[in-house]
Amino acid sequence: MSKLFIVANFKSHLNKNEADSWLSEFLKHKEEISKTSENKEIIVAPSFTLLLSFYSAFSGTNIKLAAQDISSLGEGAYTGEVNGRQIKDFADYVIIGHSERRDNFKESDEMLDKKVKSANNFGLETIFCVQNRETQIPEGVKIIAYEPIFAIGTGTPDTPENAEKVCEEIMNKNSNYSVLYGGSVSSENIASFTKKEAISGVLVGGASLNPQEFIKIINNA
Repeated sequence: MSKLFIVANFKSHLNKNEADSWLSEFLKHKEEISKTSENKEIIVAPSFTLLLSFYSAFSGTNIKLAAQDISSLGEGAYTGEVNGRQIKDFADYVIIGHSERRDNFKESDEMLDKKVKSANNFGLETIFCVQNRETQIPEGVKIIAYEPIFAIGTGTPDTPENAEKVCEEIMNKNSNYSVLYGGSVSSENIASFTKKEAISGVLVGGASLNPQEFIKIINNA
């Protein structure tokens, strides 16, 4: 059985004290999570400022970390950028191509292709976000997250049936893809997505900010 990906994207939320509280509550249940997470790859993507805290807290567990972005450039005089070599100290994955970055920062297909290449160069696995079946996918990507724009942060997810159809069409492009669903995922609807054969997991946004809810999502998947 292939692993089911459960990815938490905190976006631009939580300061250090709030993150410590999240970790304290979440790790109270680490034995329970360990028992229910066999064949599940649990990945948390906090802000860059919190990667060290989460890296330390998750030491000795099977929970992996992801960065929410990566510089398209390498090391050098690029003020404000965080490159793949820096990220690799803490994380195994990086989220690239989220619609919020495409919209707010005008990230183009060319820019995203450079970011994927940078991730590959430093041994980071890309979780590449697509908004529909036509979204261009760079070479070297293995994990795709289908996130319809209408479902992100709205509380109105896509239907499991339509999400599976889109995931199947994406997989038809490359049978090696693992395709996740993202967009208003909750503990109540998680099973309706993960039971679909073509859906290999979920990318969770707002619901993951509540540690109890994220634990329920893990358990119910």
